[in-house]
Amino acid sequence: MNHRPRRRFSQNFLVDHAVIDRMVAAIDPQPGQLFIEIGPGRGALTLPVLAAGAQLCAIEIDRDLAAALERTAAAAGRLQVVCADALGEDFAARAGDRPFRLLGNLPYHISTPLLFHALAQRPPPQDIHFLLQQEVVERLAAEPGGREYGRLSVSCQNLCRVTPLFTVGPQAFQPEPAVDSAFVRLEPRAEPISGHALQARLEQVVRAGFAQRRKTLRNSLGRLLEPGQIQRAGVDPGLRAEQLRLEDFIALAARLPAARSDAG
Repeated sequence: MNHRPRRRFSQNFLVDHAVIDRMVAAIDPQPGQLFIEIGPGRGALTLPVLAAGAQLCAIEIDRDLAAALERTAAAAGRLQVVCADALGEDFAARAGDRPFRLLGNLPYHISTPLLFHALAQRPPPQDIHFLLQQEVVERLAAEPGGREYGRLSVSCQNLCRVTPLFTVGPQAFQPEPAVDSAFVRLEPRAEPISGHALQARLEQVVRAGFAQRRKTLRNSLGRLLEPGQIQRAGVDPGLRAEQLRLEDFIALAARLPAARSDAG
């Protein structure tokens, strides 16, 4: 499939067949399973997933690529191509009442919004396999205390299990991106660790804590919680946000009045 990459869509096409084979092996598509793919591009993942006997709904924003993919995969069957912006798509509605799996080689400039859009689906996908910028995957999987640990780490780990699988160098793409990539598996939880009732308050506490990450909680959370409230949550007000576990943030969120969670 000949298609000149378009910068406005941040198109970097997978061309390394060894990498593609490794990704498909990690995904392990099975006959009859339903996949929704974000940004199929030239079909590097689409075609082998179809060849494994799966069904696939491909969401592609580029009209020319969407039309070309339909022509290329016409003989394979079991493929629906939707020309649309994935950020505006209801993946669960596309799946109907069927369980579905999600995959994609995401454009770097919108990878985080797409990630949280995927995790917000109800019901959620059974699992998610995304190729992302390596730095983003490191942040998703980061543990407390490290430089990569931040708001993205806490918010995502509250919603899913994160398993980095392997890195992918720039030479696997055409054109080559300026950074390394990484393939990651996300397994959405049936319910956030915080519970749905505390999720909005957790997001507010995490946002405030990491907005000024070098400050202690006494200062960074000063508009939300008094030092005494922080202590009663079992957390030292002298710590910084990067030193807290997810469970600590949840304990702090439980101290935040529900009415306050709508204010920020």
